[in-house]
Amino acid sequence: MQVVTSIEELRSIIKWWRGEGHSIGLVPTMGYLHEGHKSLIVKAVSENDRVVVSDFVNPTQFGANEDLSSYPRDMERDAAVCEEAGADVVFHPEPEEMYFEDNCTFVDMDGLTKGLCGKSRPTHFRGVCTVVSKLFHIVTPDRAYFGQKDAQQLAVIRRMVRDLNFGISIVGCPIVREEDGLAMSSRNTYLSPKERKAALILHKSLSAAEEMAKAGERDAGKLISAIVKSIKTEPLARIDYVELVDAETLEPVGSIKAPILAAIAVYIGKTRLIDNFSFSPEA
Repeated sequence: MQVVTSIEELRSIIKWWRGEGHSIGLVPTMGYLHEGHKSLIVKAVSENDRVVVSDFVNPTQFGANEDLSSYPRDMERDAAVCEEAGADVVFHPEPEEMYFEDNCTFVDMDGLTKGLCGKSRPTHFRGVCTVVSKLFHIVTPDRAYFGQKDAQQLAVIRRMVRDLNFGISIVGCPIVREEDGLAMSSRNTYLSPKERKAALILHKSLSAAEEMAKAGERDAGKLISAIVKSIKTEPLARIDYVELVDAETLEPVGSIKAPILAAIAVYIGKTRLIDNFSFSPEA
C-alpha cells in the first residue's frame, strides 16, 4: 500500500490502473479512522480492482467557530487501518495541495442542504460538495462509498452526482455502532466517560421511535415528540434538531406515507453528535 500526498502522483497511479483496465473505488474520509470507515474500505475492496482512501481534514467544510484545529488526527494509525482493510493507496494531501491560495471556486447546492445539519452549519455542505467534486475529478472512481450515519451528506452527494452528471455509482453503507449502540464517530473521542455514557440517549431515543413506526405509528409529530421527550431525560444532552423528513427530498413530513429519514443532532456537553434511522411504510 502507498501513501500519496500529491495530486500529480495520484493521477499518475490512476492513469496506470486505467491502462491496465482496473475498476477503481474511492472512500473519502477525514481520517482518524474507526471500524465504520474500515467497513467502507472493506466493501470497496470487495467491489473494485483498486481502492483509494482519501485521508484529508477538509478546511472548507468547517465553520468559523467549529473544531478544525482540534479535529483528531493520527495518520500512522489510519494507514494501518487502510492496509489491514486492503486499500491500495491512501491519498493524504496538505490543504495547500487541494486549494490554491487564491481559490474562489466552490460547488454548492440549494434545497437538500437548507435543513437538518445545514440549518446550523450553513457553509458545511458547500465545503463537502467542493472537496468531494475535487476528489472525483482527481481519482475518477467507478464507485464511491459513504456511510449512512451522515445521511444528509449521502443524499447531497447522490443529488450532486445526478445533477452534475458524474459517471460514478454512490454506495451507501450501514451505520456501524459500538456494542452499546453508539454510532461510531471520530468525534466520540471528545467525550468524557460521563458524556460517553450520556451519549447513549441518541440511539435509545431513535430505537424507541423506530419501534413505534414499525408498530404502525404514522404521525410524524408523535414520533418527534417521543424522541424529544426521551432525549430530555438526559441532563447532559442539548437538542440541535429532531426531524422526520422525506428520504429523497429531505423535506419535513407530517405523516409517513413514503420512505422517511428520522434524523437528530444532539450536543453532549460541547460535542455535537448525529444519528438517524430510515423507515419505509411498505417494509
